[in-house]
Amino acid sequence: MSLLFKALADDTRLKIVYSLAKEELCVCDVASILGTNVATASHHLRLLRNMGLARQRREGKFVYYSLSDKNLGALMDSALKHIRDEE
Repeated sequence: MSLLFKALADDTRLKIVYSLAKEELCVCDVASILGTNVATASHHLRLLRNMGLARQRREGKFVYYSLSDKNLGALMDSALKHIRDEE
């Protein structure tokens, strides 16, 4: 569990996981969402994949990422609900 929260403690990876909870994205889409280059997005996606939080699918020259577990999306929704309820 500590590895999960360590991964989510980084703002960039948190944004990626939140985005992937909504839909499957290619690396270029993730880079656009983050406002960074493809290399940076790819680095963070690789870390998430190596931690078992994301999975990849190759289609031609594009690599698409999604969450490896739908419960991670539910965790994100629960955390957001908690934050909004406190405001």
